[in-house]
This record gives sequence, structure tokens and C-alpha cells, in this order.
Amino acid sequence: MPSRRRTRFAPPLAAATALLLPLVACGSSKDPSDKRPGPTKKPTATVTPRPGDQKVTLVWKGEKRVYRVHTPPGYTRAGRLPLVIAMHPYPADGEAMAEISGLNAKADKENFLVAYPDGLNRGFNALICCGTEDDVGFIRAITETLTGSWKADPARVYATGISNGGDMAYKLAVELPGTFAAISPVSGGYLGTGAEKKSYVPRTPVSVLTFIGGLDEHYAGMDAGINAWQNRLSCEPDDRQLLKKNRIRKTAATCRDGSEVVVYRLPKMGHSWPNGAGGDMSDPTAGVNATDVMWRFFEKHTLDSSESPS
Repeated sequence: MPSRRRTRFAPPLAAATALLLPLVACGSSKDPSDKRPGPTKKPTATVTPRPGDQKVTLVWKGEKRVYRVHTPPGYTRAGRLPLVIAMHPYPADGEAMAEISGLNAKADKENFLVAYPDGLNRGFNALICCGTEDDVGFIRAITETLTGSWKADPARVYATGISNGGDMAYKLAVELPGTFAAISPVSGGYLGTGAEKKSYVPRTPVSVLTFIGGLDEHYAGMDAGINAWQNRLSCEPDDRQLLKKNRIRKTAATCRDGSEVVVYRLPKMGHSWPNGAGGDMSDPTAGVNATDVMWRFFEKHTLDSSESPS
């Protein structure tokens, strides 16, 4: 193992972020929003928790909102199962996210719940796109419902997403302290006006696993973003590996707050989900299966009972 030292990161986040602003395919916009969530308003839709797939439609702050829940075979409310919030790219919806990620099959095998929120107008109000909706509050309400009446384990709640949904995972980690034990943004970034502030970091430990493609036109911004995240949280490198297949670079670091950051840089991948299950954003030749690696990472991380909002 290499000697431990303070990590140095480059290029500057603000400069790299500027490269992404015109690129709407990544969920980009010139309309950044730093809006914080207001008081939680729980969904009022009546749905009976049961195994399988359910679509939940509700009115949230005057807007019709939708999310889908997948529960594994044999699910009952008697057990506390982990929960993964999985967020789609822009423009898409939760059904597309399920297809890209293959998380339903993984949930059936590993026994966890998956929730797929639909962004309003097919996108989330993440760090640099899209819209002005209180999606942080909406997703907070979903997690409260699923850890409440659905009895998911509040100590094992995780978030993932691709592109705009990956950006949203970073936003949730910062703006919902004490909610997520770990996140896994795929082809997404810690970017935008809000993320340029050094104070814009999680108040409770949130571990991060991320995948970024060397052929992604947004690579520079995403790379700068995860470097800034580590710098601000005083993360020190633990391990660096060069994987033989596709010369993938894997780095791991431990941060001052006890969280972990693992980054897969895939030189031959574009704006995609590594070895996804289907859809245009799945790259079957990426050399690593993001869904499998992600779940192993999530299993390692549990929210401590003391990690709650102050």
C-alpha cells in the first residue's frame, strides 16, 4: 500500500464546470438552482406494500408526481431491508432507469428495495439542471414513506443515478444529512454554482463510489468535481489500481469524517452505465459491472445512529 499523504487535486472545479454548462445531454443548463428543501410534505397516495412492482402517483406541492417501487420476492414489512433510490438521466423516467441499471434483478437476488422517482418534465432539479422543483424534498418524502410504512432500514438507505440523476445523488448527499449511508453517481458530477462553494459538503459522513468515462465529453468537469469533494473532506488515498481489462484506473481514499471515496475512471467508456442491463446509455464493453460493484460497496456502509441532522 502506498504511503499515506494529503491528496492534491486539479483542475479547478469552477473552470471545469464552465465546460459543462452548455451540454444539456448531461443534464446541463444555464439555470442553476441552489434552492434548499422546505418542510417535508409526505406523499398521500395509498399503496399497499407488497412484493413486485408498484407505480405510485401523488400530488406533491401542487404537481402530479410519480415514483416506482420494486420489492424482492418474499418481501414483508416484518424485515428491515436496505433501500436504493435510483434516479434517471435527462430526459427520461424511472422505467428507463430500471432498464439501464438492472437494479431490479439485483434487488431480487440480494434482497433490497429500489425506488425510482420520476423527475418533473423528465429531469431533476440537480446541481446544474433541470428546473426549479423541490426534488430534494420530494425524494426525502419518498425515503420517509419507504422507511416508515414500507419498513425499509433507515440505516441502509443509498442513492444512485446516471447523468442528471448522478448529479442529483451528490445533491442529496449534501442537502439531506443523516439520510444516505452511501451514494454512487454514474457519469454524473459534483458541479454547478452551489458546488463551487467550499461549504457545500455533507454534514454527516456519506461514502461515494463513482464511475466516469474517459470518452465522456463531460469527463473534465466530473473528474474535477470528485477531486474537489475529496479535497474539501480532507480525504487521503488508500489505494490505486490499474485493472488489466480496458486499463481502468481505480482509486480509493478515506476522508477525515470516516467516509470512503472510490473512483473508477474508464478510459474507453463514454457517457454510459458500465455493463448496464439495456438501453442506449448502457455500455456492455466497459470492463466492469457498475451495478455489481455498487451493491458490494453499499453493503459495506451503514448509517450510524448518531449521524442525524443537527
